[in-house]
Amino acid sequence: MHDDNRVRKLAAAGLLTAVAVAGSTLSVPVLGSKCAPVQHMVNIFSAVLLGPFWGVGIAFCASLLRNLLGLGSLLAFPGSMIGALCCGLVYAKWKKLAQACTAEALGTGVLGGFFAYPVAKLFMGLEPAGFTVYMLPFFISTAAGSLIAFAVLGILEQSRVLGRLRV
Repeated sequence: MHDDNRVRKLAAAGLLTAVAVAGSTLSVPVLGSKCAPVQHMVNIFSAVLLGPFWGVGIAFCASLLRNLLGLGSLLAFPGSMIGALCCGLVYAKWKKLAQACTAEALGTGVLGGFFAYPVAKLFMGLEPAGFTVYMLPFFISTAAGSLIAFAVLGILEQSRVLGRLRV
């Protein structure tokens, strides 16, 4: 039974990673970053369905694939992974969708935006205007994805389907 659950989680993680990568074609360039709201929606889905560490793994894999395919920048790593971790930890503790969405938005927008500065400066050769320059574009991206996830998961929760989808 334990191996079956692991296989189901791995399959769900692969599917969510694919959705994040395919959804990154809907990115919007804002101040040097490619904002991908679908990634943030996937972060929340991952937190709710699989847990925080699976969410971070999915965010890492999606960021890596997006970069390899030319669909993202190195800024995808701090933005998506920190948001996924915050969202996943909050959902694991309180099991509240609104709090998880807020944690995703704040984790990506504030913490991810803050940690994007050294990534841009050290690894991308950019000269960002300041430590907070990526916070607004990251927050715009994550707010859109968080609202979508909140709506979809809210409907699934009210219809009692969400519980059956958890792996």
